[in-house]
Amino acid sequence: MIAATSTRAVMGSFEQAREFFMQGLGHYQAGRYGLAEQNFAASLSLAPGRVSALTNLGAARLKLGKFQEAADLLQEALAQEPDNVEALCHRAAALAELGQQPQALACVERALALAPALGAAWSLRGNLLKDLGRIDDAIVSFRNAIARGADNELNRYYLAALTGNDAPEAAPRQYVESLFDGYADGFEQHLVDVLKYRAPQVLVEGLERTGRRFARALDLGCGTGLCGPLLRPLASALDAVDLSANMVRRATALGVYDEVLQADLAQYLAGTTRRYDLVLAADVFIYVGALEAVFEGVARVLEPGGVFCFSVEAAPPGQHLALRPSLRYAHSRGYIEQLAARHGFAIDAGSTHPIREDQRVPIEGLYFWLTAR
Repeated sequence: MIAATSTRAVMGSFEQAREFFMQGLGHYQAGRYGLAEQNFAASLSLAPGRVSALTNLGAARLKLGKFQEAADLLQEALAQEPDNVEALCHRAAALAELGQQPQALACVERALALAPALGAAWSLRGNLLKDLGRIDDAIVSFRNAIARGADNELNRYYLAALTGNDAPEAAPRQYVESLFDGYADGFEQHLVDVLKYRAPQVLVEGLERTGRRFARALDLGCGTGLCGPLLRPLASALDAVDLSANMVRRATALGVYDEVLQADLAQYLAGTTRRYDLVLAADVFIYVGALEAVFEGVARVLEPGGVFCFSVEAAPPGQHLALRPSLRYAHSRGYIEQLAARHGFAIDAGSTHPIREDQRVPIEGLYFWLTAR
């Protein structure tokens, strides 16, 4: 009798673990990664050591930016199933986020040895090889990714950045969204402490020199809100827009913005009924590419006499718009001057100053303060 009761308890626990696991899968597939994490963790607590629960909990934590926790869970899964391709790929992605590219490459190459038709793994391999400076091998990997059914738009974007051919006018939306959703939690510390990022300070110091105050300002592509505390003393009302849900969450939590909206920048500018007398974009256009739609939108929402200030990376000589191997766009002074003239802006001031560092090398930036005529 005792044995039968014990067996029923075990079976009940297993069924409950399975129910939590299936709920977790549903949340994960719908992009509700926090809820997925909770369900996978509950499943694992009822059925410790199950490889499927370990792998999926690791995948959820990877999506939530908990890279070390994800890597540890996936290693635990691989200790039991060394040839688990899904766990190998997720662990490779986690290790890449932790800056452990050689270890990540070993994982993804093991996965490809087991499943050579896996297009997404070829794409991940390409990015790892790019980071390691093996550009020719990375190009081959991205071409293999396309041939094996991986996302065509995304991998052609990666190829264009490395080859300089057929560069699109804008980064794929999914690339920008996923980049910053995963980057949100360590964003500020990495930018300021590691990359020596000062674009918000440079732009706001230029505004302060004018002595103006603004009725309503817009922080375009706000990220985690680095500009917010600097802008708040200058603006009676302050809005912000960003494409990344995680960045919007972080910026909202600061409590310095009146409203933070998740939206594509150009689409917001084209559709909003609000009007501003200041629009600021710090280190945002490197992920936008061609700026015609943004300038048209800012001209639409900016009051006469309003200020539009922003930074861009300086393009190489002879190029107006360039996609760099860093996957960031650079723009020329001449391109900005053309857009300003076309959309009714006067260039009040401009300066040259490093935006950030890349591999400890300063990246030259161009800063502009424009006024709507």
